[in-house]
Amino acid sequence: MTETDPSPNHLQLTRGGQLRHFLTLDGLSRPLLTDILDTADSFIEVGARSIKKVPLLRGRTVANLFFESSTRTRSTFELAAKRLSADVLNLDISTSATSKGESLSDTLLNLEAMASDMFVVRHSQSGAPHFIAESVTPGVAIINAGDGRHAHPTQAMLDMLTIRQHKKQFEGLKVAIVGDVLHSRVARSQIRALNELGAEEVRVIAPGTLLPRDVEELGCTVEYDMARGMKDLDVVIMLRLQKERMEGALLPSEREFYRLYGLNQEKLALAKPDCIVMHPGPINRGVEIESAVADGRQSVILNQVTNGIAVRMAVMSMAMSGQMAERQQRQLEQQEGRA
Repeated sequence: MTETDPSPNHLQLTRGGQLRHFLTLDGLSRPLLTDILDTADSFIEVGARSIKKVPLLRGRTVANLFFESSTRTRSTFELAAKRLSADVLNLDISTSATSKGESLSDTLLNLEAMASDMFVVRHSQSGAPHFIAESVTPGVAIINAGDGRHAHPTQAMLDMLTIRQHKKQFEGLKVAIVGDVLHSRVARSQIRALNELGAEEVRVIAPGTLLPRDVEELGCTVEYDMARGMKDLDVVIMLRLQKERMEGALLPSEREFYRLYGLNQEKLALAKPDCIVMHPGPINRGVEIESAVADGRQSVILNQVTNGIAVRMAVMSMAMSGQMAERQQRQLEQQEGRA
């Protein structure tokens, strides 16, 4: 499994073009991404109800398999599944059988034998959800909740929903992603989504030590100077410094990084007056963003959190629908073969 593991459409999609897994945004069309956003939009009002549930996954079992620690992503996936009326199993990997020597495959096969319908997988190894979907439990819907440095497709889609809510369309938008692009699976998925949905320009702003080699091939322009990079922006997305993934001295100090690349009111003033400020979280105040900006009128960070539930509801319901359609097609073909 590597950072560049492809997830071919025949694995993610049914023959009819429906989602059956959600592993990456690579290869997904603009109409399908738009369908995800439209479906998520329809779920937003569920959170305002007195009873915050719809029956789309009633009787289904969703297992959250987080091999990496997470608070926001795990809790929003759990809420999304429960709002769809699914039964939810949160597996604590640190105390599961895998820590006692059982292989990952055996753990997953046992969960499948318990009639699990969907695995939400977060893993430090790039390509792990792809491997599970292709080689371990292909009959279970697999949702990628972040794998290594590879992809975080639901985070990118909730960011796209937030942008669309505030900017109405992607055409003509200039968007910058600022900070630790090198270690960010979120940035890779955001760049893919923005390009597919028609943004005019996607910039990355960072020191050279925090950029992947050949980053332009992802579909973006590079700016090393924050002042130049902020010019004419419609959207600025700040990234967390992922110190837990850094090897060696990539930065002189956090203070120096904040001076050069941290977003404060002065730097934000260089963008368009209606530029929105985003952050996938968790926020490190005073490291990548000033509190006055994170809590300011241009910040839509809390909107992102709210939208995360709706987007994950959309992806989970669409993947389950695709899985069911595929099962019905297989059963029909088997019946025709016996006839």
